[in-house]
Amino acid sequence: MVAAASVVVAAGTVSGVISATGKGPDAPEARPVSSASPRPVPLPAVPSASPSATSATVSASPSVRPKRSSASASESPQAKKTTVSARLYRHPASRVIDWVRAHPGDPRRPVIESRIAGQPAAVWFADWSPDTVTARVRAVTSGGAAEGRVPVVVPYAIPGRDCGGHSEGGAPDLEAYDDWIDRFAAGLGGGEVVVILEPDSVAQADCLSAGERAARFASLARAGRVFKEAGPRARVYYDAGHSGWHTPAKQADLLRRAGAASSASSDGVFSNVSHFHGTADEIAYDRAVLDALGGTHLGAVIDTSRNGNGAPADGAWCDPSGRTLGRTPTLTTGEPRIDAYLWVKLPGESDGCRGAPGTFSPSYAYDLAR
Repeated sequence: MVAAASVVVAAGTVSGVISATGKGPDAPEARPVSSASPRPVPLPAVPSASPSATSATVSASPSVRPKRSSASASESPQAKKTTVSARLYRHPASRVIDWVRAHPGDPRRPVIESRIAGQPAAVWFADWSPDTVTARVRAVTSGGAAEGRVPVVVPYAIPGRDCGGHSEGGAPDLEAYDDWIDRFAAGLGGGEVVVILEPDSVAQADCLSAGERAARFASLARAGRVFKEAGPRARVYYDAGHSGWHTPAKQADLLRRAGAASSASSDGVFSNVSHFHGTADEIAYDRAVLDALGGTHLGAVIDTSRNGNGAPADGAWCDPSGRTLGRTPTLTTGEPRIDAYLWVKLPGESDGCRGAPGTFSPSYAYDLAR
């Protein structure tokens, strides 16, 4: 993916993916809910860890497991103070939760557990799997409904995904994709759900021919309509890239062609997925995009999972050093037209430099969280 793009990197197919059954490399991953505090206080340097605790990769869980137990008595005071949103849903299976369970004695565990594994994050569906996607989506949305919380789901199977970059893949063609979207929508149910529709699919469409781009945008507009019709309380957001990419006017033009200005298909836009741009920059950018789009019903959501220190000055995107967790996920931002701060990319999942793309790196997670 080009350096300007918001980097969405895959393990097999993509970062942060888990299936409703928890089987296979594409099992959907989600995280617990968090408060809106801006940034965690610093922690002391990590003690030496045993060799077994420093592995950069942890495989996905073979099955969806019950929720983790409460924090142990050995956890630090800083870890115990971390709060969690009462509204967003934490899916009880993810690579970071697997790592926490498998490494009870690792000195980094309390920080990683409290500040990352203990927060809610999006559940990605990155494989074209028409036979199973409905059940997998339903497992996540019904889990959220049972707890009275709001899940965040990410359909990520557009043909030509990532312009053939790190996260290439997706459905074989748009006809197959449209069918997959129909089956995805059948799992949304009647509860509240936030849909992050295809990261990079709009902002990174320049690699397509004019005809291919028009066809993709028509499928995205259709997808939004299908989701809104199938899920009466679904909120659908379209790809706005991030503040370091296209101008607001250019991005709004692309979004309009993809259906993002229509109330029949869209609730607004998302930005900064898997990237590092500061929240203030994203708020200003998203509002400019929304103004250019028109439509007073539209809002924006921002991925704040790794943007606590803003984007690197040199434009580095692959597990850059010096980054920190951003604002914790919340549906109450206090900012006009900004509907939510979300963790769409799970902190600690590698972009491909601290580990294989999409795999969990405890050293990277700790660096982000401490």
